Order: sequence, then structure tokens, then C-alpha cells
Amino acid sequence: MLIHRALDEFQPDIIHSHHPYLLGDAAMRAAGRRCLPIVFTHHTLYEEYTHYVSSSKTMRKFVIRLSTAYANCCTGVVAPSASIAELIRKRGVTTPVTEIPTGIDFDAFQTGSGNAFRKKTGIDETVRLIGHTGRLAPEKNLSWLVRAVKIYLARDRKAKFLLVGDGPDYRAIKDSFARDNMEKRLVAAGKQTGQDLIDSYHAMDVFVFSSRTETQGLVVAEAMAAGKPVIALDASGVREVVRDGKNGRLLPADTPAGDFADAVDAFFRDPQAMNRWAEGALETARRFDRKKTARKMADLYAEALKEKLRGESEYHSVFHLWENLLQGLRTEWNLLSSKVEAIADSIGYDEENNA
Repeated sequence: MLIHRALDEFQPDIIHSHHPYLLGDAAMRAAGRRCLPIVFTHHTLYEEYTHYVSSSKTMRKFVIRLSTAYANCCTGVVAPSASIAELIRKRGVTTPVTEIPTGIDFDAFQTGSGNAFRKKTGIDETVRLIGHTGRLAPEKNLSWLVRAVKIYLARDRKAKFLLVGDGPDYRAIKDSFARDNMEKRLVAAGKQTGQDLIDSYHAMDVFVFSSRTETQGLVVAEAMAAGKPVIALDASGVREVVRDGKNGRLLPADTPAGDFADAVDAFFRDPQAMNRWAEGALETARRFDRKKTARKMADLYAEALKEKLRGESEYHSVFHLWENLLQGLRTEWNLLSSKVEAIADSIGYDEENNA
């Protein structure tokens, strides 16, 4: 009721949902009851997070089916990257999909002071600093990244690893460095925001990234906005940002940790490449400036509203109220049927694989 009262007061022309569950249902109901267009941004590969609930393949199948069904109840779908747009279409999304990355404040990322951050965290200016920023969780493939970084650190006594972020893997990462007597080579800065976050990117010499579950890899674009080359594994959401040999290295997804360490070594041994890739990183990051992505989103909203106006008929006021009621019932039916179908498909998948 609180949501509906707020929306009645605000009187929106369009609803934008950023999640297919819980509040996503509330957004769908709000749009349905008001006969408004609804746009959904598919931010996450939700099946990569089911390990927090269940490790079963059925659960993975269920969340894929449910998010696909939700997308097909919407007016339009936003994919943060081309690889995600292609993936969700293959999964059965038939609603029109538009690729619009999440924007970054490019101008703000030009204001960072790496020296200030190094002084605050006790990192000498001569240290070669490998950096990573993000949520520290199993789905980010961090145990592999830590292994690769430690291989390089064992070769280069003047290098350190700057880890910015927090999450369930934070303690495990610190323990891993301690077991190898490398605790002094790790600078675990914790979660940073605002200017401190921007400064942390500027303190790095190179940004490393190993996640295979991204829809965009926003931190990769942020690092590049700070002028930092990126060495990453080829994966969805990352390959649209990292250009191998242009703004960093994009290595095959199955690259051994030792080969990743070799790529970091080669980076530090080639000052010309370092400068060239830094320029390429800035050029890439400009494409993700939020002023550009906001314009794309505004264009999508405008098109959705045009479609709504083209489809509207001139109803008598009483008939229009009745139509709104029917639309609300249709919305509830669509939400229920999409969940039932997702459950049925998942159960069928489970029985087929256990036959």
C-alpha cells in the first residue's frame, strides 16, 4: 500500500525495474494496474548466486527460467553489455532488448590522487602496485586471482597487491597471504567510497580482474576512467571493455594462473605499452560516461511511451476503469503463471537429469 500511495502521488509515466524478484513483482503490479510501460534492466546472472541458497542444478535452472519469464512480461529489457543481450535472447527473452551500459562519472574519475591514497595506506611511491576492487565473494573467482597475484609477487619483491572491497572472502584472502608469509605484500583497504575510491584507483599501476560472472564489469570501466590498464580473463561483460593490446590484456578464460602472472610481468617490463594502454583505457572509459548512457536510456523511455500512446484507444471513463481492473488481473495472472512455468521447467529438468 505504501508503494501504491507514493506512486499515486508521483504519477509516473513509466516504471523501471532493476530486479525480477520481490520488488520486481511490486514494479510489475504498479505498471500493470496503471497501464504503464515497464522497463527491466537485467543486471545480474542470478544463477551464479544460487550457492547462497542451494547448490542444486534445479535451483540454477529455476532462477534462469524465472528471470526470463519476468523479462518477457516487460515492455522493454536493458542489457548492460552485448554479451548479456545475446545470452538472454538465447535463453528465450523475446521482449525487445537494448544494450545500455551502466554509466560512470568519467569527469569525477579524473580528479583522483594516487599519491594521497598511497600516503594514507603506507604504500611507498616506488612500489609497483597491482590492484583489484569489488565485492569479495566466491562468484568473483578470487581464489584463482589471489593465486596468480602471489605467483607474480614471489618474483617481484618491489610489488604489492592493493585489495579494495569487502565480502565473505575477505578473511580467506588475508589468511592465504599469511600462510605464504606475504601478509606485508597485501594492502587490504576494505570498502572505499567517494573520493577515497577514486584515489585508490589512481594509486594502482594496473588493475586485475578474474570474474566470469559479470554482466558489465563496472569496476573495469572505473579503473580505465582513472587511466589504469586492465589485465582480465575473457568473460561476459568484460570483453566489451577490455581490448587486448589496446587498453590492457584480455586472456582466455582458462588461462593458468602462472600465465596470468606472466602477463603482469610483461606489463611492468614494457613502459611503452604501459603508456599506450593507459591512453587506450581513457579512450574506452569515455564511451561509458554516464551522460552518454543516460541519453540512451532517455531515448528508450521515449520510445516506450510512444508505443503506449500508439496503442491507446479513446475509452469512456467508466470503461477505462474497468480496463484498468482487467489489466491488474492480467498482471497477477502473468506473475503467477511465469513462476509456475519456471518451477515446472526446473522440475522437468531435474527429473530428466536424474532419470
